[in-house]
Amino acid sequence: MADQTFERVPHLADRLRGAVDVEGKVARALEALGPLAGRDVVLLDGAGAPFLPLVKTTGAEPLVVEIETPLRIPVADASLDAVVTLWAGFRGVDPDDLAEVDRVLRPGGRLLVVHDYGRDDVSLLRDPETPEYRLWSRREGPFLRGPGFRIRVVHCFWTFTSLDETREILAELFGDRGEAVGARLKRPRLSWNVAVYHRLRGGEAPPA
Repeated sequence: MADQTFERVPHLADRLRGAVDVEGKVARALEALGPLAGRDVVLLDGAGAPFLPLVKTTGAEPLVVEIETPLRIPVADASLDAVVTLWAGFRGVDPDDLAEVDRVLRPGGRLLVVHDYGRDDVSLLRDPETPEYRLWSRREGPFLRGPGFRIRVVHCFWTFTSLDETREILAELFGDRGEAVGARLKRPRLSWNVAVYHRLRGGEAPPA
């Protein structure tokens, strides 16, 4: 999801968007871990804020901040309840970025970082060396080795109307890998595991 591969084939973009997580599990996980609805929230996103509609389904009306290096969030200290980023931000963990997030969060505020988790059908469409699928989700990886992050894995799907449609889209978007994944499917959907790495301000332990 991070590279928005389907944008290379515009006539399929809406069809794939409509197939991704039709049950809304990612948004529900964000709200459960936040919560976000009615709170002061910043969304760290790429140009055009492609993930703003997803976050708004939680009931939040976030301020969108485009990701930059070094990370700068143009709000006052201790003014936010949550900072959220989906696939684009925190590609690994930079201590300076964490410090900036801690600066803007209130006590008890939470950072929510969404990435693919792997061990699913969707991961077979991408390079197996992609860090999301190898190091990031391990205990020794950048998120779980000590900066206060925990992980929730959300089991989602890309769901299509038929096997023929699924195979057509996968082949056109992902070439040989897409054809191989499509050929092994028995139902018109792909398993898709999503990791929500979540951390309280300052890396504090969550309340018992």
